[in-house]
Amino acid sequence: MKYILVTGGVISGVGKGVIASSFGTILKHCGIHVTSIKIDPYINIDAGTFSPYEHGEVYVLDDGGEVDLDLGNYERFLDITLHRDNNITTGKIYQNVISRERRGDYLGKTVQVIPHITDAIQEWVERIAYQSVTEDGDKPDVCIVELGGTIGDIEGMPFVEAFRQFQFRVKRENFCCAHVSLIPQPRSTGEPKTKPTQSSIRELRGLGLSPDLIVCRSEKPIGDSVKEKISNFCHVGPDQVITIHDLTSIYRVPLLMESQGVIEFLNDRLQLNIGLPRPRCFMRKWRDLADRIDHLRKEVNIALVGKYTKLEDSYASVTKALQHACIQVGYKLNLTYIESNNLERATKTSNPVLYHEAWHLLCKSNGVIVPGGFGERGMTGKMEACKWCRTSDKPFLGICLGLQVAIIEFARNVLGMETANSTEIDPTTDHPVVIDMPEHNSGQMGGTMRLGKRYTRFIKDNSIIKQLYGNKEYIEERHRHRYEINPKYIKVLEETGLRFVGHDENRECMEIAELKGHSYYVATQFHPEYMSRPLKPSPPFLGLILASVGKLNYFLNKGCKFSPHQVSDNESDSEYHLDQIVKQQTSDASRSGSATSGTYD
Repeated sequence: MKYILVTGGVISGVGKGVIASSFGTILKHCGIHVTSIKIDPYINIDAGTFSPYEHGEVYVLDDGGEVDLDLGNYERFLDITLHRDNNITTGKIYQNVISRERRGDYLGKTVQVIPHITDAIQEWVERIAYQSVTEDGDKPDVCIVELGGTIGDIEGMPFVEAFRQFQFRVKRENFCCAHVSLIPQPRSTGEPKTKPTQSSIRELRGLGLSPDLIVCRSEKPIGDSVKEKISNFCHVGPDQVITIHDLTSIYRVPLLMESQGVIEFLNDRLQLNIGLPRPRCFMRKWRDLADRIDHLRKEVNIALVGKYTKLEDSYASVTKALQHACIQVGYKLNLTYIESNNLERATKTSNPVLYHEAWHLLCKSNGVIVPGGFGERGMTGKMEACKWCRTSDKPFLGICLGLQVAIIEFARNVLGMETANSTEIDPTTDHPVVIDMPEHNSGQMGGTMRLGKRYTRFIKDNSIIKQLYGNKEYIEERHRHRYEINPKYIKVLEETGLRFVGHDENRECMEIAELKGHSYYVATQFHPEYMSRPLKPSPPFLGLILASVGKLNYFLNKGCKFSPHQVSDNESDSEYHLDQIVKQQTSDASRSGSATSGTYD
């Protein structure tokens, strides 16, 4: 097993997750099986109880693990299926060591950070590195480990020490350290400053780890003179300094890294036996994807109505899923975040400017999405958004809480149940159309929801969402919820036009709802965004984008199949040909003299 440790310096959020994913992408295109581990030094057992403002979204895996959002990057870039143990936290390590101490595994010894905690970290990494993350069951060849935080953080010290020991445990030819550091460029001078990186490298070396690669992140491209300066002061060769500036999309990062000789270096450093030179078609699909994104011209306006909109990472997977669908359809995503509170009448009284601005943004959108969440705040605003989409025939997608809010709004305004609510918000409501699931409500908050991949079986044939999923009898999607639609209200809801087209394998929980006669009013109890991939967009998101650009009916009538060209905007839905999705983009790029992708498989 070969290991690549990715550390970060100067600031957090410098892009270690994308860099780690890019290492994996490059190696995977070389025919090497890759797995990933993310280490978070916080004491929480997992990310399940985090506020999205604290650490971004909570990403959910097939096995129900609630993990850091960087594991979503790994899965999307590498198209692999990770496990809950691929996310290591200080809490998990200490819980493991303390449990072993209680069993008497340490034979009466004093349990200490060194060697017991550091040994537990190394054992965990070695155990997980060999677990298959692909459908074929093949064991990985390379394990990429990302150490969260920045070098020098006190909570990360045990992990740094563990890897100082680990490099000798697995031998030098099997271990490589890549350090990601910021190169700031102050506006006052415009000159790249290398001193923060020098200090970060010095601290890393003082802790016993010497970087084999230094990945320099910057806002603008930096020249060879800066690379040579870093090489001289940080004791590495110029070929070991990789520069990554802000790019048009994250999908260009692997391409930029590959162009700077990363494959040749890793092949030599880790003895990977990669065949060189590479064929001309190397990373062709990835290059085509990046080119296609850059050449998108037409825009689709989507409004995301949520309660955590001040931090975009709160909805990272939703944003990525929307982008994947837009790329497939041939449109550029223009995503607007709307704070759901601002759509409420109370805001109209307290701050009319915010109220009218929010409604203006909502009304000019082509489609609306209401994602998941918890708690009472913003519920009324989400219901207002649902009502507006329902009554104005605006394409709408609700996810998890978005489904529950859509049901509550429908019950109140169509069925006349003015007090209809969720028992999460009002336990004493006369019309509990959304109720808690007793088997997932133990009183504890962490890991007690319905989590992970589960079956959803379609129960109606004439369903838009079923067609988007390829007319399958059942599908598998990931869940994260503690409340469900009350079965007692299903019949009366369906009698008035709201159709439930899918339920879980036990026929207990309604999973998918559609509004009869609407262009696209779909809500799901599961979270389809977690399984969206750049080359395989999630069907519910694809449906939302197609409906938002007026192309859904043709797509469904033609058997839900894409091909690579698109005609002009003045053609009607019935005349639209999805076999021409990027024709305009291709011709635009050709006129400007730049390369274009054409298509990808």
